[in-house]
Amino acid sequence: MSNPNFIDYVKINCRSGNGGSGSAHLHRDKKTSKGGPDGGDGGDGGSVILRGNSQLWTLLHLKYRKHIICGNGENGAASRKTGKRGENQIVEVPLGTVAKDAETGELVFEITEDGEEQILVKGGRGGQGNWHYKSPTNQTPRFAQTGEPGLDEWKILELKVLADVGLVGFPNAGKSTLLSVISAAKPKIADYPFTTLTPNLGIVDYRDHKSFVMADIPGIIEGASEGKGLGHRFLRHIERNSVLLFLIPVDSEDVVKEYNILLSELEKYNPELLFKDRLLALSKVDMLDEELKTEMLKQIPAKVDVVFISSVSGEGIMELKDKLWEKLNR
Repeated sequence: MSNPNFIDYVKINCRSGNGGSGSAHLHRDKKTSKGGPDGGDGGDGGSVILRGNSQLWTLLHLKYRKHIICGNGENGAASRKTGKRGENQIVEVPLGTVAKDAETGELVFEITEDGEEQILVKGGRGGQGNWHYKSPTNQTPRFAQTGEPGLDEWKILELKVLADVGLVGFPNAGKSTLLSVISAAKPKIADYPFTTLTPNLGIVDYRDHKSFVMADIPGIIEGASEGKGLGHRFLRHIERNSVLLFLIPVDSEDVVKEYNILLSELEKYNPELLFKDRLLALSKVDMLDEELKTEMLKQIPAKVDVVFISSVSGEGIMELKDKLWEKLNR
């Protein structure tokens, strides 16, 4: 995944079409000078529709398309002819796209399936022609309904990365290095915090030609749930992962403290994240001997599922894959 092209947030203006007005026409021909009402209905205005596309992974195509304008419905005509519907605007988005109202922040819907369509902004309804209003007491109504105006609204589209496993850890914890080792992904790697500014996806090959998708989420810092660091820009991506893989280097000052801080930030952002399956991977295990491993395990709560790994030597990588696969297929 190329970082400059990964756009996961856009704000767009959506203008749906006006509905056409109904016709108040009265039937006239060579033989009829005073016919009854035969005015047709107006056509509905066009709507802005989002459609899921599994081939897309970014909202880049909407970054510079700020205005989406639909066609207006045409007016009704004689002989009960309904006006033509306004042209819809169908916008294709990646799976995991969430639509929100820009003013209230209220969730409208989210797209999760390929080909799924949802109306983002509905077009105005066409007005009824005068033949609808004919009655025993009013045989020739000379009025019809006007079409409803379209809507002009700002919407926010956010992308939550769809991945099986989400890599969670502090900046510079080695997440990108692990992803590059365990998959074919080539994320940017450097020895300073916040190297990863957007999520990177990698397909992890498993036994018997099986595979699963892992996402390298930009690093968490204490206070991220309050917007510090990269804040909510990356936390929303964790919501869509089935399993959370916590990565902490064994040379950290306090492994248990770091693990608890990570858990705390996730809980503050969304308490439901704590119900996801999770696994703690302690990296840089090539720095430890068996005695130090045993001592470190004693410090970690018994209920925490732990695996020791090394992205450099490859130690524990297969065991890590086994544990992740088991959790994904419970």
